[in-house]
Amino acid sequence: MSEFGIYFDLGMDHILDINGYDHILFVIALCAVYILRDWKKVLILITAFTIGHSITLALATLRIVNFNSEVIEFLIPVTIFLTAVFNILKKERTVETSKIQTNYILALFFGLIHGLGFSNFLRSMLGKDSSIVSQLLAFNIGLEIGQIIIVAVFLLISFIVVDIFGAKRRDWRLIISSAVGGVALMLMFETKFW
Repeated sequence: MSEFGIYFDLGMDHILDINGYDHILFVIALCAVYILRDWKKVLILITAFTIGHSITLALATLRIVNFNSEVIEFLIPVTIFLTAVFNILKKERTVETSKIQTNYILALFFGLIHGLGFSNFLRSMLGKDSSIVSQLLAFNIGLEIGQIIIVAVFLLISFIVVDIFGAKRRDWRLIISSAVGGVALMLMFETKFW
């Protein structure tokens, strides 16, 4: 397998790994306010997350940015929790009509935090290789494809629940966001660093 393929697979595995379900929870929290017909908005949303993730992943892997990994491991579930709470408090009209949604900004900003969480592992894989552009590109393309898979599954389930079974979009958003927020709260207690 080519080096590109190795890092592409690593990016997909990073997002789809059930043992690292915090990433899956975050993507679901980001998408909880959307349904299938909003797929373009969701694509922009997850791309914003990937951009944020890519920036700090590169900076930390190149050792331009240093951080306390225990703090980052705590902040990741905090981002999930805050996204879920934001979804719960969001008014229905802003979900459907807003062009530049706050979720896009949250996804980009929280992506910055999530990117730091994986940099230690990626740095150890790269070793002393000074040129990491192709590896990071492959990793981030894999990450984006993995997120698209999660989003496609979630939007399909949303379509079945909301459009076929007739659940109210608001109720679906509240149920998903509450469940994700509850799990994120437990993760916060597990990863507290003080």
